[in-house]
Amino acid sequence: MVRRTLTLTEEQRQELLQLRDHDSRPYVRERGAALLKIAEGQSPHRVATSGLLKPRDPDTVYAWLDRYQAEGVAGLIAHPHGGSRGRYL
Repeated sequence: MVRRTLTLTEEQRQELLQLRDHDSRPYVRERGAALLKIAEGQSPHRVATSGLLKPRDPDTVYAWLDRYQAEGVAGLIAHPHGGSRGRYL
């Protein structure tokens, strides 16, 4: 299995830092923090299980990574959390 990574430009890194540190929505701050940790070299699985304030299903963190890589920051914000399992990630 190939290890998923994230390479950020300095502009992207600054944008995620801004979201992590200052966004009013906790779910956006959490997603920004997770992506920054992946960009620093941690595996998405490790971030999900022990890198956030509360453990997440690894599939959830992989979904955040997929959406960020496809849509940028808009992909993190456009998909709220909660709801029935499988409906939102």
